[in-house]
Amino acid sequence: MPLTQFSTPLAAVTGIVLDTETTGLDARTARIVQIAGIRVNGETIDQTDTFERLVNPGIAIPPAATSIHGIRDGDVATAPRFQEIAAALEAYIGSSVIVGHTISYDLMVLRREYQLIDRPWYPPRALDVRHLARLAAPSLAGYELDSLCAWLGIEGTARHTAMGDAVAAARLFHALIPLLRARNIRTLAEAEAASRRLADADAQSGGGIDLSDFTARGAPAEGLARIDSFPYRHRVRDIMGTPPVFVAAEARVEQALGELQGRRISSFFVRGADEGIGLVTESDMLGALAVHGASAFGMPVGDIAKAPLECVAESDFVYRAIGRMERLGLRHLGVRAADGDVVGVVTAHRLLRQRATTAIILGDEIDSAESAAALGRAWAKLPSMARSLLAEDVDPLVVTAVISAEIRAMTRRAAELAELQLRADGLGDPPVAYAVMVLGSGGRGESQLAADQDNAIVFASGTEGGAEDSYFAELATRMNAILDTAGIPFCKGGVMARNAQWRKSVDGWIRTIDDWVRHKRPEDLLNVDIFFDAVAVHGDSALVDTIWSHAHRQARPAKLFLKLLAQVASARNPPFTLLGRLRTDANGRQDLKASGLMPIFTAARVLSIKHAILQHSSPDRLMGLSAAGVATPEIIASIIDAQRTLLAAIIGQQLIDTEAGVPLGVRVGVNRLDKEQRAGLKRALGTVEEAIGLISEGLL
Repeated sequence: MPLTQFSTPLAAVTGIVLDTETTGLDARTARIVQIAGIRVNGETIDQTDTFERLVNPGIAIPPAATSIHGIRDGDVATAPRFQEIAAALEAYIGSSVIVGHTISYDLMVLRREYQLIDRPWYPPRALDVRHLARLAAPSLAGYELDSLCAWLGIEGTARHTAMGDAVAAARLFHALIPLLRARNIRTLAEAEAASRRLADADAQSGGGIDLSDFTARGAPAEGLARIDSFPYRHRVRDIMGTPPVFVAAEARVEQALGELQGRRISSFFVRGADEGIGLVTESDMLGALAVHGASAFGMPVGDIAKAPLECVAESDFVYRAIGRMERLGLRHLGVRAADGDVVGVVTAHRLLRQRATTAIILGDEIDSAESAAALGRAWAKLPSMARSLLAEDVDPLVVTAVISAEIRAMTRRAAELAELQLRADGLGDPPVAYAVMVLGSGGRGESQLAADQDNAIVFASGTEGGAEDSYFAELATRMNAILDTAGIPFCKGGVMARNAQWRKSVDGWIRTIDDWVRHKRPEDLLNVDIFFDAVAVHGDSALVDTIWSHAHRQARPAKLFLKLLAQVASARNPPFTLLGRLRTDANGRQDLKASGLMPIFTAARVLSIKHAILQHSSPDRLMGLSAAGVATPEIIASIIDAQRTLLAAIIGQQLIDTEAGVPLGVRVGVNRLDKEQRAGLKRALGTVEEAIGLISEGLL
């Protein structure tokens, strides 16, 4: 089972909700008389994609069974036998997850039917709605289908028919997803693991039916096939053609062809009268000649330019350009700088040796997602990408930069979807210019797979509670909800744009920043430090530049403020016991963020503020400190290498936990590491002391 499936958010699961009607209640002897399924696709139930068959069981239907489902011998006398519908059922189910109420019974009956016709049985992955309801609401009096529908206000269907019960179970499944999310059961693997624990407890107490045969216990994880890591190691700026060539819109095709030959290029940009930019390729001009003949030579190139221009950012990883080309069927893309200017072109020729694999297409799947469920399905591929990159010995710092790039893309797309929702609901366009920011590790480019939301909004003008703020409050609420549904959970510390303290006008942010700098107590500065990691991901980036630069200017001379921020690093959890062993909790794990990563990125952040190093990532900040003479290159290199080791250990543990259905975090199981890995971890944690020492020296 691909790792993608393990990490799929429940709201993005593609499944078949299945139900059977049988000749009896004992799965060891019962035969199917009716079987039905309905497909669920993420947030929707597809009423048009169903499977429903009556089945001749080959035996008489007992009156007791008929009294439940109403199916008599005469109703199935001319119906096909199970062996006649098995192939169609398999084609309908495919590799989908099976969902149902007390689904273990249905699967056991199905397994017996397969045995009776001597057909191979391949147990599907399955989720039992009854188990999920017990996990979501453990104090309910009963978990029968009727009781659960009444509890959640689900209207009745044609109960005790296979399709009626399947539809009811499908509606229950969707209603339970947000309740499960609230209990930190978010992914398919987490739901499976929690269900197994319930089934194991039932089996030990002598009740229930074991579902373990129908879940992925011990299933081998598969990453992507071996991939070329070049697209993940390099940015578009590294391969783009530059400077961009512009040709006047009124220039003739004949003249432009000469320009292409003279410059040995395959495309150029055209700026229209409305300042919009289009692209003309050699193929476009040849196409015009094929259609118009020799008269095409005299045509203005503006008439054949493709607009609007499809672009990637120069800071994007190369795999995003490949994915964009693959989805749009293009061979050329414009490249834009952070300020929006076109600064180059990237062509298929330059990317010829790169493959459009599943992982490469991930980024563009995010950009083109039309719903939270589609975002979730794309986001679920990230662990597989990370596994493949680590297997290729890609620097863990690069892997976290890739993860961070996708968090930024997810946040940007969630904001775009929220805007579309507001328009559809009659609330119109944003009233003033605004920007969405990603803060914290996502802003620094150092996120791991356990990322939650850290975001904020700045808008050009308006007052707290005013019309502008009200609009952006609604937009932020929807954006945060989309991200939570798609697999990036709400921030436990509340650092989200839906909360007023993280959603302000430019003037409001400036007043807030000035107030931060004046505070004298550490408790007044909770979460303030991650603001200095902010990057714009959507909207007018100049607004973010304005407040971010102001924050640096105000904080730089504020010694007490910087010392308060630095206290986070000095208060690290001790990583070693008195005997020098790695300290662990009752589960044999150590929190490597608290004991290792936090001191490193806090030291880099605080000292970059103090010494006017306007960078975001910790390695860039640390190298800036070296260039400024704050620390020797050797010390800086050792600290960056320690960060690399810590990140590799955390991501490795998160990949294991993803498969096991364990909620992701930053605690690493020390005992799973081999001798060499433990030694490397000890060295890295010892080096963290050098980062802490830099703070006391660098703030003097």
